[in-house]
Amino acid sequence: MSRSQPELRIVRLSDLEPGQTGDAFALLAKKDRGQTRDAKPFYRAAFRDANRTVTVMIWLDGGWFEDCEHHWRVGDYYKLRGRYYENQFGSQLELEKIRPVEAADSSAGFDPAEFQPSSRFDPDVMFAELLALAEQHISDLPLRELTQGLLVDHSEALSTMAAAAYHHHAYRGGYLEHVLSVTRTAVYLADKYREQYPDLQPPLSKSLVVAGAILHDIGKLIELDHRPSGSEYTPAGRLIGHLVLGRDLIRAKAAEIAEFDAEILLRLEHILVSHQGLPEWGSPIPPSTPECLLVHFADDIDAKFQMMAAALGSEPGAAEVEFTSRDNPLKRRIFRGLSAED
Repeated sequence: MSRSQPELRIVRLSDLEPGQTGDAFALLAKKDRGQTRDAKPFYRAAFRDANRTVTVMIWLDGGWFEDCEHHWRVGDYYKLRGRYYENQFGSQLELEKIRPVEAADSSAGFDPAEFQPSSRFDPDVMFAELLALAEQHISDLPLRELTQGLLVDHSEALSTMAAAAYHHHAYRGGYLEHVLSVTRTAVYLADKYREQYPDLQPPLSKSLVVAGAILHDIGKLIELDHRPSGSEYTPAGRLIGHLVLGRDLIRAKAAEIAEFDAEILLRLEHILVSHQGLPEWGSPIPPSTPECLLVHFADDIDAKFQMMAAALGSEPGAAEVEFTSRDNPLKRRIFRGLSAED
């Protein structure tokens, strides 16, 4: 930034009001190259703090195109000056100045920890509850040992990692928040359908339902690289995916446990590879056991409800009084309610 221009008071990106110009620190979360109808290239850059993401449009004939293309790096922090506004496309920033964050910026309030969205729930409390649910509801002792063992083996990573790179619970602690919610729902569903179908043969295994719920996404330990700037897919994540990676983890753990039942392992593997439901969602086989069916729907409703809640919790743009924008993982406008004028 030029030293000749006066510095503005530094504010949080998420505190800028529509029409306000300010200096703010931000993380470059994404930059996507596109092309206009006239075949001119442009970039759509997304800068964020913990509570707001803004879009900055970088045009070929503007002043930032070369820097954006060659020097701006996703995951790096920048000091921005710009005018904040909202339109039908969401939160926008009209960029005036930009430079990478410098060491001296810490004295002006820059703290990388403030840029990481986090679960509102305590990770230690969530982790302890998961262990307790396994202890209480998994009566098969080798299966309980496998489930709790994998949790304990990876406790540090599981307590901080996100549940996904982009779509749902994509924030620090999001993995535990999602898995705990899925497991609570799975316990309820297992009790409900065991009572409703007492003569089912073979009987519905609550132990498998709960173990499958706790472990259904365990492969994300390997699928995702969990960095301070956000989660990104590893080569194994892109080429194999968390379903098979998770299956490999439970196979390896089961091999350490004496007399682990082969059919229970097979049924648990099926839950891990089929819990997403359909081939187009990543599962090679649709849910083909009652236990897998329950885990699938517990997982699906939790992920989709969080997506909808996040869309409703986002700041409404100028054209989003009654409905959200379609710019969310569900790709639909979510109804906020009738406006006061109606």
